[in-house]
Amino acid sequence: MATEINRDEVLRITGLGGVLVVIRLDDLSQSAALTRTLLDAGITSLEFTMTNPLALQVLTEIKKSFAEFEQGQAVIGAGTVLTPADARAAIAAGAQFIVTPALNFETIKVCTDQQVAIMPGALTPTEILSGWNAGASAIKVFPARAFGPGYFKDLREPLPQLKLVPTGGVSLENAAEFVRNGAIAVGVGGNLVDKNLVAANNWAAIRQKAEALLEQVRIGRGK
Repeated sequence: MATEINRDEVLRITGLGGVLVVIRLDDLSQSAALTRTLLDAGITSLEFTMTNPLALQVLTEIKKSFAEFEQGQAVIGAGTVLTPADARAAIAAGAQFIVTPALNFETIKVCTDQQVAIMPGALTPTEILSGWNAGASAIKVFPARAFGPGYFKDLREPLPQLKLVPTGGVSLENAAEFVRNGAIAVGVGGNLVDKNLVAANNWAAIRQKAEALLEQVRIGRGK
């Protein structure tokens, strides 16, 4: 089942808030409440990682339950996609974008053939440019903590066409700097979706974290 929101729209919508939330939890039973909290805070992009075997089932349910994903106000995708078969399963489940931890050119091709946005993981300039030239919608620079925000400026000076999303080590303290140096959005997981806060149903604290991150993105954009 191909996504009804095209790949360019996925990036545009992700960029509205500028924070791609990576939901990597052992227990996804509170996914609906978590999604509502994040959307209400202003988050426009959610990624459910396939490290949880129920991720695709939950993704399908969440997408059907929240009109924002059908109306183009937010997008929902699958992460930690390791193989072309994983990508096909995620797209069939309704994923509007695919995120991988590393470069897999067959997985990129599955997504580009189906016109689904794909953000493969890469770190070195060679990996990043190879993924981009293979048809990636954006590159997930992972782990971003390895080189820090200044690396993004270094990459985009000779390669301004790149669309980069740092993931792994992005926090409230450095999100603005990543954006200031050229990131189109930032990927944030445990620094926002704290499993202890989720277990405690502390949605107010999670919303506060989300709003603070969104503000840092605005600051980074000079807004």
